[in-house]
Amino acid sequence: MLDHFGFLAPFYERFIPPPDGERWKELLQLPIAGSLLDAGGGTGRVSGQLTPFVDQLVISDESAKMLGQAREKLLCCTAVSHVETLPFASNSFDRVMVVDALHHFGNQRHAIAELVRVLKPNGRLVIEEPDLHQFSVKLVAIAEKVALMRSKFYTPEAIRDMVAAHGLKTRIETDGRFAAWIIAEKP
Repeated sequence: MLDHFGFLAPFYERFIPPPDGERWKELLQLPIAGSLLDAGGGTGRVSGQLTPFVDQLVISDESAKMLGQAREKLLCCTAVSHVETLPFASNSFDRVMVVDALHHFGNQRHAIAELVRVLKPNGRLVIEEPDLHQFSVKLVAIAEKVALMRSKFYTPEAIRDMVAAHGLKTRIETDGRFAAWIIAEKP
């Protein structure tokens, strides 16, 4: 299998700029006195903006080369891991985020179960994914197949339902152009 992200690691942030950190502060309800997990967080291009608003940031990713970029920025603790088998105790994180990565995970249902497992009660999970209802996202999905990536895209409603199946209260927000956010609260 091709190591797409290992190859892209040194250049990734030059081509994919970070999204609005203020938007992520709002989505995650930051600041908090607690910990944040950026699952599939790669170089930390998003969560790195949030370090002033949490006590501890942990980035997990299966690409050691992507995490190497995050470590060079001295952002956080890192863990090389598949999201489907996170190396953290249950109820470890106050906030969990997944940014444009769920479609890259090998088994999205298992990954969501793990994200819920490591989220503390009263914690918040936010998943950003391309909105499969948008034509431009359908083109991205085709391009990733052509590039031999193992991507599997779901509609925001399907992701919401996968999260809600674990007993979390969920809602969807969308920008109407490309992205959707599934926001979930763990009881």
